[in-house]
Amino acid sequence: MDATHDPREGGLLAWQWRGYARNHRDRGNLLIHMVAVPMFIAGALATATQALQARWVGALIALVVAVFAFALQGIGHRRERTPPTPFAGPGDFLERVFAEQFITFPRFVLSGQWARNLAGHNGG
Repeated sequence: MDATHDPREGGLLAWQWRGYARNHRDRGNLLIHMVAVPMFIAGALATATQALQARWVGALIALVVAVFAFALQGIGHRRERTPPTPFAGPGDFLERVFAEQFITFPRFVLSGQWARNLAGHNGG
């Protein structure tokens, strides 16, 4: 990468937010995300809680829920005209996934942009 041009200027969350509405326009993908993101969050938190309590079967079930929810989102993203930026490696994958699930998508919904995109009012 060119040191004079950082595509993630402003940090991961700012970079993710700048392209989020563009990458989430398809109605089907938006509806999938509305179900799958809370499912991912619940699964991830339950995985951590169950593991901390040494409840390994519960942790495994919760992890399967989180992975399934993430896979659903991948199916939804295939519907989009603008695909997501490919992951640069395992660290990038983890950073971006957890930032999107816990911060960027909830912000997208709470800002009203999810509803605008669902209604087709997404600025082109």
